[in-house]
Amino acid sequence: MADTPASADTPDLPGPRRTRALQPLLHDVVICVAAPAFAASSRDGQLRGARADGFYDHDRRLLHTLCLLIDGREPEPVGVQPLGPDRVRFTSVHRYPSDRTDDPTLIVERVRTAGEGESVLLRNVGTVARPLRVELTAATDLADIADVKRGLTGRAVPPTAPDVPAAALDWSSATGRARVRAVECPEAPETVAGPAGGTFTWARVVLPAGGSWRIRLAVTGRAVPAPPGHPVAASPHVPWSDPVVRGDRRLIALVRQGLADLRALRLADGSGRRAAPGDDQFIAAGCPWYLTLFGRDSLWSARMLLPLGTELARGTLWTLARRQGTVHDEFREEAPGRILHELRPAESQHGHGLLLPAHYYGSVDATPLFVSLLVDAWRWGLPAADVDGLLPYARRAMDWVVRTCDQDLNGLLRYYPRPGGLLHQSWKDSADAVRDAAGRHVEPPLALCEVQGYAYEAARGLADLLASRGAARRARELRTWAAGLRARFAEAFWIDSKEGPAARYIAIAVGRGLDPVSGPASNMGQLLGTGILDPQGCADVAAWLAAPELNSGWGLRSRSAAVPGFNPLSYHGGSVWTHDTAIAVQGLCASGRHAEAATLTDGLLDAAVHFSYRMPELYGGDARTETSPAPLAYPAACRPQGWSAASGVAVLAALLGLRPDAARRRLRLAPVHPGLLGPLAVSGLRLAGAELGVRTGRDGRTTVTGLPDGWRVETGRAAGAQPGPGAGSGTGAGAGGEHGT
Repeated sequence: MADTPASADTPDLPGPRRTRALQPLLHDVVICVAAPAFAASSRDGQLRGARADGFYDHDRRLLHTLCLLIDGREPEPVGVQPLGPDRVRFTSVHRYPSDRTDDPTLIVERVRTAGEGESVLLRNVGTVARPLRVELTAATDLADIADVKRGLTGRAVPPTAPDVPAAALDWSSATGRARVRAVECPEAPETVAGPAGGTFTWARVVLPAGGSWRIRLAVTGRAVPAPPGHPVAASPHVPWSDPVVRGDRRLIALVRQGLADLRALRLADGSGRRAAPGDDQFIAAGCPWYLTLFGRDSLWSARMLLPLGTELARGTLWTLARRQGTVHDEFREEAPGRILHELRPAESQHGHGLLLPAHYYGSVDATPLFVSLLVDAWRWGLPAADVDGLLPYARRAMDWVVRTCDQDLNGLLRYYPRPGGLLHQSWKDSADAVRDAAGRHVEPPLALCEVQGYAYEAARGLADLLASRGAARRARELRTWAAGLRARFAEAFWIDSKEGPAARYIAIAVGRGLDPVSGPASNMGQLLGTGILDPQGCADVAAWLAAPELNSGWGLRSRSAAVPGFNPLSYHGGSVWTHDTAIAVQGLCASGRHAEAATLTDGLLDAAVHFSYRMPELYGGDARTETSPAPLAYPAACRPQGWSAASGVAVLAALLGLRPDAARRRLRLAPVHPGLLGPLAVSGLRLAGAELGVRTGRDGRTTVTGLPDGWRVETGRAAGAQPGPGAGSGTGAGAGGEHGT
């Protein structure tokens, strides 16, 4: 992510005028989203112009106040009911002191829909008629989302009311426009515009016993000027299959909720050249702060969803390919071949001296991840026309990776941030993300451990792809280069440990020269699936991931709890990240460490229960104990968030051990034994355009249905796996039918 929180150690500036604003907390905020629009409010449904309250579209706050009064009083809230990712119902009551009963007789229901507006329904369930005065106050500052995230509220923009009776209020500034209009109501309201806002008033509403009264408001607006080529709302077509999962109820619910949230987070490339608008879809990073294209996040989300088809990967790759770096630009940190990090409508201040351009390339990991997504999509059966069309972009991306490593004295993939840009340029990008075992901040230039794994995996995968296209010489060069990187990694990153579950661990990074940054962190978990570690290295990392220092019981901590500087509510210094845990589970399964994978998965699924299966970006890293019966929310986390929502599918595929190879028409299965997490049955997976089903039985037998023509199944233990009771191996070949092993 970009613009992550500054160090928790940063003090407020002295004096009342210089105290910095604080980022709004989100843990109790109700959000509904239909990218690129969303709405946020407190649990009573009122928008009061505070915190992140408002209706938003394309990073612009269209409305920050929409406050309902009945007879001059706010209704009393009694419940919130999500009606889907994009809709929510707030229920309140309006009571009368003169009534002879304590039971409420006037029920107020507000249904808010992201990108549209809201309706207000009043129901009189009493036995007498009710005369009512209904008021709705509306106001806005038309603020940029970056300013809202910094805790800033701009000056109110004065509204205007149309000269003709239109039951509407309009706002306009140099950066945005907004309108609120009553599109459905029994009678036209009195509309008054003032310097700080406007009011719709229905002064003489008479609600008979058993009767109801409804109004509907449309909230519309846009940024000024409209950014050319910026992402747009996706078409109704969803670019992945809808699987049916049977097994652990927690996993079923996590996959179902995650896919619902991902539907709401879809965006489409506004500059696409395809015939139909919305063809090239991708997943926005997260709501509310990152509802746009983020290279790293969108790539990971698409990668996690590959078992449901390659269409999302295709859209994500083409969207980023069109924005691949072509020139050297210091402010944008652009370079030929580099993949975009973040796309915004305009240049913006993000606080703490962070000034980012609209097109920003300041990430070290998006570029190798772009290559690996293309390789993985090819293995899952991405059509040859797209593979060949995207291959030149992948080659340029890999050239950037190799060139950047070759320019480093130690031959590692390292980042050199510019002043005013992101200090750290991998997924842990907050200002205090990299600390040593003594808790001291470590400044760049840094070579992060997981980034070397990404680079190694990208080089090896692209070599396979190029070899399949007849580019044998370049394939050999990349394999030789990758082998050198693997050797340099093994020499530079391992740190001996006097205490802990294994005799050594992998440094989060190496600094200037080859000085390793001490202190165990979760980053090493993302190395397991890349191939950069040998079997003993995988075993050592697995031991650390399963140990209480890093395994909180609810998921994987970003930093060991046993070292100074650990903070369970630090953005990257001790919290649990949903996607980070899921990637570690993938790597553990791929390397055959099934017991450790099952332990982390069980904790993640238990955490999901407490978040109603809408997994946040991150949550607290406190240990799970008898006196800590639930994970603690991280108060400023995005929710829903792209790669968190996709993590359920990632875990599902990891437990099944799915490893396809379209070039050889081979599907390898190495499922986690049902004795660890129970049997699984999944239909609706997609492989090379065919619908696939996989079932694991209690006896360890695996059945595959719907295999594409000419494909074969290979099942067995992954490298380094320990055999479980009833574990089997074998191969099956054929087309279309059922394959059991």
